[in-house]
Amino acid sequence: MSYRQRLSLFIIVDSCIVLTAIFFGYFLVNASFNVFTFPIILSSISIIVSHHIFSFIFKIYKKAWEYASIGELIIILKVVTLSIITAGCVQQMMVNEIYFRLLSVTWLLHLLFIGGSRFCWRIYRDNYLNKTDNKKRTLIIGAGSAGTMVVRQLLKSNDAELLPIAFVDDDKNKHYLDIMGVPVVGGVNRIEQAVQELNIENIIIAIPSLCKKKLNKIFQECVKTKAKTQILPLLEDLVTGKIAVNQFRDVQVEDLLGREPVDLDIDSISDYVTNKVVLVTGAGGSIGSEICRQIAKFNPKKLVLLGHGENSIYSIEQELKENFGHTNIEFLTEIADVKDEKKMMLVMGTYQPHVVYHAAAHKHVPLMERNPEEAVKNNIIGTRNVAEAASWHGVETFVMISSDKAVNPTSVMGATKRLAEMIIQDMDQKSKTRFVAVRFGNVLGSRGSVIPLFKKQIEKGGPVTVTHHEMVRYFMTIPEASRLVIQAGALAKGGEIFVLHMGEPIKIVDLARNLIKLSGNSIEEIGIEFTGMRPGEKLFEELLKEDEIQNQQVYPKIYIGKTAKLFLDEIDAITRSYSTLDKDILRETLIDLANNKVKLKQPMISITG
Repeated sequence: MSYRQRLSLFIIVDSCIVLTAIFFGYFLVNASFNVFTFPIILSSISIIVSHHIFSFIFKIYKKAWEYASIGELIIILKVVTLSIITAGCVQQMMVNEIYFRLLSVTWLLHLLFIGGSRFCWRIYRDNYLNKTDNKKRTLIIGAGSAGTMVVRQLLKSNDAELLPIAFVDDDKNKHYLDIMGVPVVGGVNRIEQAVQELNIENIIIAIPSLCKKKLNKIFQECVKTKAKTQILPLLEDLVTGKIAVNQFRDVQVEDLLGREPVDLDIDSISDYVTNKVVLVTGAGGSIGSEICRQIAKFNPKKLVLLGHGENSIYSIEQELKENFGHTNIEFLTEIADVKDEKKMMLVMGTYQPHVVYHAAAHKHVPLMERNPEEAVKNNIIGTRNVAEAASWHGVETFVMISSDKAVNPTSVMGATKRLAEMIIQDMDQKSKTRFVAVRFGNVLGSRGSVIPLFKKQIEKGGPVTVTHHEMVRYFMTIPEASRLVIQAGALAKGGEIFVLHMGEPIKIVDLARNLIKLSGNSIEEIGIEFTGMRPGEKLFEELLKEDEIQNQQVYPKIYIGKTAKLFLDEIDAITRSYSTLDKDILRETLIDLANNKVKLKQPMISITG
């Protein structure tokens, strides 16, 4: 129905309602059907005219009455009351008398009929037009304002697939109350029982401000059931209107880390990034590309994307241009290998960057065990090439991406990362450039992370393979890791190894179980298989060695490691002779040196006769 048709209908209906209220009110007051008197006709005309005038003033004809609530009831009260007051004034002016009893009864009937006509439509719509036969019975966790919004949206939407059956909330004052007709059946510990008793098919976690530890606790209760668990979008997405309150998302592994992300010091980052030239190596990788996304938010003058893979560099370039095309940022690409010393010098000389983020590296532990010479070339020599080029061309800040596997390393990858840290710390001592390293644990969703592997295994029907049932790791998200790197650059004074306090380590087998449950499968359906530890792996990862530990935080949840002993002569010896060494000898040499066990004074065993 068009607005004009709707307006005409309301005017006709409201006119009939007003006349009915007046004439029926006169009958109740005087017990007479002789209503065609001058005062009554005068009152009728004045109430009808004033009713329509005030209805237009308060926009009562523009209200969608299927969504009528207290606000609309207050508007009706204003319109009816002002109409009756106007009629009283007209009576006083025209007949010198106000019929108070008649106007009082008319006011009550007018309010009842007008309000009833509107709310009857909503009642009819909610109870008869909204079909609930095919809707999924849903439990709402959180009976606060967000949970109430969810229930309201689901109840009023005929297209919604979910039907709210009950609330769960830890606030005992709400237990056994009804909110919008939906009962609060108890606290979080009642989730499993409520799902069974009420035949719940879906669970919605409707607490946008929930901290991750509490979310993890709630999720562990939810996975005891067979109901699908979803979560309300982030609060900022709701407030900004990016996502509607009834657009739920699946719970992600990132939601269950049990640790809140570190907030950034925006001012300090802006000081050293905004309107500056920034270069990112490994810009096509999972960490490097996210660093580019985060840096672009601070409006650098130029952002140079350097990487070895043309497809990945092209992809991040197009994404950045699409998302930040409205800014004045100049996005520049360089297809280059960090092992190419001359090219690194040429790139630094061409762009003269103020800040360099060095994310290019080989990170896959088993692959580097089989190819230790490649780890030396990329992680050690490549890092030195980029660092020396940065120092030569006067870069202000150089931030290297390191790993928790660099602590007491048992793998080639970890050892080469530790030796690269030594190079960085040595460079800081003899250069005007501030050189720092940032060390963090495993990154969820990055290339080489267990998450993509587990997801593929689940999609294929299992089993999910875990190396050891006691293996634990620190985890963080890609955006968190990238923000830490950017924040470290702002905090850099030179020579530091920045470490994020990453909360409690997570068992890999628990991570696998959560992923299986999040996918909607049971552990029995998919299965978990233990394959044994791979070469170079450790059961436990560390973030700082004993001789590096400083208890003082330089920023909330960010620590600095002390500078340990540097073995630059020994590193130089490896970079000169690695290509002639047997892989086993090279592997052993790298790991021993990274663990401060120097053996390089003895002649190295060559594979070339």
